[in-house]
Amino acid sequence: MSIRSTFTRGAQALENPVFDRDDLPLLLVLPGLFLFSAFMFYPILYSVYLSFTDATNLTLFTNNFSFVGFENYANVLFGAPHFKLVLFGFSTTLPLNEGFWNSMGISWLFVATSVSLKVALSIGIALVLTNPYVIGRRYMRSLIIIPMGLPTIFTITVWRGIFSNARYGLANQVLNGLHLQPILWLDQRWTAFLAYNITEAWLAYPFMVIIIVSALQDVPEELHDAAMVDGAGFFNRFLHVTLPSIKRPVLFASILTAAASFQQFLIPYVMNKGGPLRQNELLIVYGYREAFRFDKYGKGAAIMTATLVVISGFMFLNVKRGRLAEGVDE
Repeated sequence: MSIRSTFTRGAQALENPVFDRDDLPLLLVLPGLFLFSAFMFYPILYSVYLSFTDATNLTLFTNNFSFVGFENYANVLFGAPHFKLVLFGFSTTLPLNEGFWNSMGISWLFVATSVSLKVALSIGIALVLTNPYVIGRRYMRSLIIIPMGLPTIFTITVWRGIFSNARYGLANQVLNGLHLQPILWLDQRWTAFLAYNITEAWLAYPFMVIIIVSALQDVPEELHDAAMVDGAGFFNRFLHVTLPSIKRPVLFASILTAAASFQQFLIPYVMNKGGPLRQNELLIVYGYREAFRFDKYGKGAAIMTATLVVISGFMFLNVKRGRLAEGVDE
């Protein structure tokens, strides 16, 4: 091939490129799309595939497992041990898997209590940070976001020490100062659950405070002035002016943190591995232990897939009902 023909073909390629300027956004997105597919999308699909097999630790990497259809899902939902319901002194056994439905219930309870705590705490802090009579608000805002800069595992470990069962734990030291008996925080179901909630609130409140402070700053001052002229006090202005104005940002932050709470793994696992007696195992912890502690990879994958379906439905319904996607296509 002559040099002349080579240059001719090069000039023709420049005149008729495979990609033009309109394709530039797609080319910029492709690397991220590839990484997402490799590290997120593919593992999800593979987990769904494993949920239909009897894979174990010995057969997973040799592909020596069998397809069992929906057997894992049947075991997860309806398998033994069955759920015992006690109500008003009467007990009955339901044909439901006790471990899975206990984890499902405690997960939703954790979402409800932790989100309520996070919203109340964050709104209170945000009101302080936007109050013109508070001195040093700018420095306080800097201090508020410090928990976001600390490693999550480090923060949880510190809180585990605070709620230590020993007498020298900070929580028990406070009780001792109040002349109360120390508590075995992490060895009792509901005190451990309380520790989960406080730790989760500490981890998530900076994110919510940032969003709520931004929303509060966008509330027109004229609305507060008009309410004050009508004789409305602080609480009436908060209920009828402030809350309606920040409702959608708070709802947006609540949905995101609720999804994160539902998928929480580190807090219960680091605190006491979902104890005592697996009573506080959130769904992610339950699925992890079934797979890696009891060598039931197929069942563990089925639990994770069910969790994915539940959280996806939760996000979709809340975004739709909260009308958070309005204007996206405009």
